[in-house]
Amino acid sequence: MARLSVNIDHVATIRQARRTWEPDPVLAAAEAVAGGADGITVHLREDRRHIQDADVERLRKSLRVPLNLEMAPTAPMVAVALATRPETVMLVPEGRNEVTTEGGLDVHGLRERLQAVIEPLRSAGIPVSVFINAEERQVAAAARLGIAICEVHTGPYAHAFHDEGTLGPRASAALRDVQRTGDQIVAAGMRFNAGHALHRENVRPIAHCVGLWELHIGHAIVSRAVLVGMRAAVAEMRALCAD
Repeated sequence: MARLSVNIDHVATIRQARRTWEPDPVLAAAEAVAGGADGITVHLREDRRHIQDADVERLRKSLRVPLNLEMAPTAPMVAVALATRPETVMLVPEGRNEVTTEGGLDVHGLRERLQAVIEPLRSAGIPVSVFINAEERQVAAAARLGIAICEVHTGPYAHAFHDEGTLGPRASAALRDVQRTGDQIVAAGMRFNAGHALHRENVRPIAHCVGLWELHIGHAIVSRAVLVGMRAAVAEMRALCAD
């Protein structure tokens, strides 16, 4: 089965609602690993709305599984990545007014700008991932830039699944788009990851995509953890992905 990297951003969202010290994302990450997480993902946003710099530093020191740092492709974020040295950096588009990441990074349109961001990371030995829509031109642009990993945005699939209440015609078409893009990623010599808006009801078809290396799931796991605990929520998701 594909690896599972658990995004713990929204543990920090709960903490920041009171600007206090609990719940601690580092303890949540430890519980996620105990439940079977193969890695931990955090998105250090430019406005620091949830994860803080100190969280990234503490996670890097304490984790015994890979840390994936999501970030906007900016010089200040590159400086954070070079200082903390996560196992991977994933470049994502970021808007100050968005609730969550709303679409893939336009790797094709931002090639020159991204080159300046990628080079210092690559020179430091940090593999770079990009979060992309299911478009062939984005895969081709990523390959030309020497990107190591492409994560395919599964939002269109998840939203179609929700609207149809099942794996209906629209969701099936979106699933085929994800698989086709995954095939292109693998053929280009990159790793194929997937994520966004995946949850207990819709994850199985994505988890069964051929060539999939890793799933990134956050909100659904944290939401379930409020009821059953992080360790149990991660274990449940792993079981669903393996089913």
